[in-house]
Amino acid sequence: MKPESIRKYSAFPAVDLPDRQWPDRTIEHAPTWASVDLRDGNQALPVPMSIEEKLEFFKLLCDVGFKEIEIGFPSAADTEFNFCRRLIEDDLIPEDVTIQILVQTRDHLIRKSFEAISGARRAIVHIYNSTSPLQRRITFGNASRDDIKKLAVDGAELVKELAITIPDTEVVLQYSPESFSDTELDFALDCCNAVIDVWQPMPEKKMIINLPDTVQLTTPNVHADMIEWMCRHINRRESVIVSLHTHNDRGTGTAATEQGLMAGADRVEGTLFGNGERTGNLDIANVALNMNQHGIETGLDFSDLPSIRAVYERVTRMTVSERHPYAGELVFTAFSGSHQDAIKKGLDQRSREIKAGTATAWQVPYLTIDPQDIGRSYEAIIRINSQSGKGGVAYILDHEHGFDMPKTMHPVVGGRIYALADELGRELSPDEIRDTFFELFVNLSEPMALIDYELDHHAGEKSEVACHASISYHGKVKNISGLGNGPINAFVHAMKKAGLKNFHLTDYRSHAVRGGSDADSAAYIQLQNDTVKQPVWGCGVDPSIEMAGLKALVTAINLLSAQD
Repeated sequence: MKPESIRKYSAFPAVDLPDRQWPDRTIEHAPTWASVDLRDGNQALPVPMSIEEKLEFFKLLCDVGFKEIEIGFPSAADTEFNFCRRLIEDDLIPEDVTIQILVQTRDHLIRKSFEAISGARRAIVHIYNSTSPLQRRITFGNASRDDIKKLAVDGAELVKELAITIPDTEVVLQYSPESFSDTELDFALDCCNAVIDVWQPMPEKKMIINLPDTVQLTTPNVHADMIEWMCRHINRRESVIVSLHTHNDRGTGTAATEQGLMAGADRVEGTLFGNGERTGNLDIANVALNMNQHGIETGLDFSDLPSIRAVYERVTRMTVSERHPYAGELVFTAFSGSHQDAIKKGLDQRSREIKAGTATAWQVPYLTIDPQDIGRSYEAIIRINSQSGKGGVAYILDHEHGFDMPKTMHPVVGGRIYALADELGRELSPDEIRDTFFELFVNLSEPMALIDYELDHHAGEKSEVACHASISYHGKVKNISGLGNGPINAFVHAMKKAGLKNFHLTDYRSHAVRGGSDADSAAYIQLQNDTVKQPVWGCGVDPSIEMAGLKALVTAINLLSAQD
């Protein structure tokens, strides 16, 4: 903003709470979770969900483990009313799930809401009225505090009166001083205590006081101060469930909720992936998985987060950002080379510990949780672009394509492949990485090609192997022969006899290619000569392990020749 624009704003006042306790507390157990996706999330959609879509979403929420689900505003529209009746009349509400409805503290709307919930086993009737000075002045035309408190009290009294008219339904009262985040604390407390005095909750029959951060106006620590202050001063605290309902206007919904729980709140309202008005509501999946990451059971099952996201995106027509915590497409993806290398080492170490039976708490660099625990896969963790490094390329070739390159080969291959990504100016897919690896390092046949070979394992003395090979070298066919203690050694001897050897073989590895054809083998050979100080690596792939080794040797010879 420009300086002249900033002058129209002022700082939010602090809370007088010098002996605040919440900063010294930690979250040790999960709150009661309440989903408001079908109301707060639905009302913010450009295209609201149909009844069938809401039914699918309701089932999803039940499957995730929500025990309290706000299903809508049945007094506001026929669709909302009919959805509520459909759930009840078709017996679609699980025994352990309580539906919640929202209604303003207006007589006819409350009566309509009771028509909607009649027959439900248990229902939370959530009444609210705006309490902030801004709302009192603008929305209610300079209404007094007493006028606003009377709305709350009248609503609570009517709910208490109507509750006995549907004796088969257990009615739980929930009250929200809407715009609590901008309401004077003493007045928010006055309204809440007045409603508590009407409802007379008891420890065995509690009511809910919801303190909505309707519009975020300040930092999470001030919000926590407000919650702690209310928890200290509210009447019948042992009979009241204090609930949070944070929005995300300042981008701190998760922090405000976590600190609000440290401040004494018992319950959290929110939506999946933070859907809701303006910048959205709290993302319950985010907070719950944060708790899981600290070893806390939450009662919510996000073990197949991609499937949950798929239903959410289909029925809401919203999309989850690629950088959204836990659920985003890229949140377990590393492009940085140093990050990729650390992740690979961490995952390899974890695998060794699991095999040895010594694995303890999850510890992998840059990954706060095991992606597999929420239905993600390791295959998508590391992706390759111009910022990538040797470790990332090696990880992709290993875990996607089964090539376990020697460690000293990593920088050579990684450097060539991310140079290509830099040239193209984009990310490379795993298949492109494999194809480039083959093009640059596997089974190369120029200037030398192995046309044919034959081994005699009983030639010479001391079980030596004889190699008779036909090669093409700079377009000329040559037949060469040699003896050695194995196929590679015999081929090197044959080249020496033909006057073609100008190298030293310094390393050799081989393995079966995982995830490919059962017949595929891979071999890696490192060569060095006096002219080119930097050693070169070549890879050979063939159904025969012997032929794979010879192809790796020829490839390395060709790469060495290219550097002369």
